[in-house]
Amino acid sequence: MKSEQLVKQFFEEVRSGRHPERAAKYMAETIHAHQVISENTQTVVRTPQDYTDHVHEMIEAYGDFSVELQECIATDEKVYVRWKQVGTHIGTVDGYEPTGLPVIEIASAVYRIQNEKIVEYWIQIDRAGIETQLKQNKA
Repeated sequence: MKSEQLVKQFFEEVRSGRHPERAAKYMAETIHAHQVISENTQTVVRTPQDYTDHVHEMIEAYGDFSVELQECIATDEKVYVRWKQVGTHIGTVDGYEPTGLPVIEIASAVYRIQNEKIVEYWIQIDRAGIETQLKQNKA
C-alpha cells in the first residue's frame, strides 16, 4: 500500500474515532510522536494501544467528532496531512467544564512510513485557537 493511502485509511478508520482499536493495523509497535508546541518540541513514545486510548479520550471530550482532511501531500516515506476536526465539548478539557458547544481543531502532521506502518510523526495543533474557543464557550 502506498504511504498516502495508508495515512488516509488511518484517518478514516482510527483517527476519526470510528475504529480506534484498529491502530495496530497502521502503526508500528512503537511510534515516536514529536509534538511541536511553539518553541518546545516534546517527543512521546507511543504504542498502538496508547493511540487507541488517546482517541477514546478525544471521544470522551468531544463526542462523535468529525475529521475533514483538507490537504495531503506525500513522498515515498513521508505524508503531510492538514485536517479540521469538529466536535462538541461534552467532557472536561484543560480544566474547562463541558458546555455542549462546538469546538474546532485545526492541525497538521507529517507521518513517516516504514514497512507499511507509521513509525514516527510530527504534529502541530492550534492549541491557542482551541483555548480561545473554550474560553468563549465558557462565557
